[in-house]
Amino acid sequence: MNELADNAKTPDTSLDDIEIELFIRALKLRYGYDFTQYAPASLKRRVLQLAHAQEAATVSELTTRLLHQPDFLPVALEGLSVPVSEMFRDPDVFLALREQVLPVLASYPQINIWQAGCAHGQEVYSLAILLEEAGLYDRTQIYATDFNESALRHAQEGIYPAREAQLWSRNYLAAGGKHTLADYYSARYELIKLDQRLRRNVIFANHNLVTDEVFCEAHLVLCRNVLIYFSDPLQDRTLALFRDSLVRGGFLCLGTRESLDFAPSASDFTPVDAARRIYRLGPRGTGKE
Repeated sequence: MNELADNAKTPDTSLDDIEIELFIRALKLRYGYDFTQYAPASLKRRVLQLAHAQEAATVSELTTRLLHQPDFLPVALEGLSVPVSEMFRDPDVFLALREQVLPVLASYPQINIWQAGCAHGQEVYSLAILLEEAGLYDRTQIYATDFNESALRHAQEGIYPAREAQLWSRNYLAAGGKHTLADYYSARYELIKLDQRLRRNVIFANHNLVTDEVFCEAHLVLCRNVLIYFSDPLQDRTLALFRDSLVRGGFLCLGTRESLDFAPSASDFTPVDAARRIYRLGPRGTGKE
């Protein structure tokens, strides 16, 4: 038998997987966006959805566009990111922030909050309303970051479909709202526009959790429903980044499907409300004084 045939192995990687790997490598090499440590199944699903949305017969067509059409980059990033949220999503979490975290933050003369992976900004404005109603917003700076420039522009506009308002209003009341959500927006042409005063202490900025370093010194970091799309090593890196960004005694709030339980930095944090994924940097942490 031919020696080449003897040594040949049946390939165990599908053509789709090969094309996706080349697409992700091209994105990293051409533009510096690194998706190599994202959860493979989720990433594959999003790349294939992008190909379908762009009417590309193969993922290789996307790679060609990426390499030769610079204006395709924002389209690709929009397709690969997951800017899905709602105002006061998981209202019991926002109620816990209102009752358990904000009273502690009130002891600081100046409060810095980092909302990482802010997507289209719904949770940023939810947080601003909490702070406003607690009388803390005037001495708070919120840093809202995402790697997706399109999502950041959407967040800065603060304009959303009016059909969302009913659900968001219920969430707001369940989160301990003191008024009605309608007090914070105006409605027109089947759209709602959030009151611009909610933006007065928000800085929207591009930051990539995969490649960038400590963004600010924060008393509270919120990053909800982002880590579920990361591989374990990337989750560990990101959690260490949050730890190093927090002042001693600062708070970390994750998504309800995320946890610190098996992370190397878990010993640095003490659960404040484990069910709602709210933690506090403890005495063993490396946060700043």
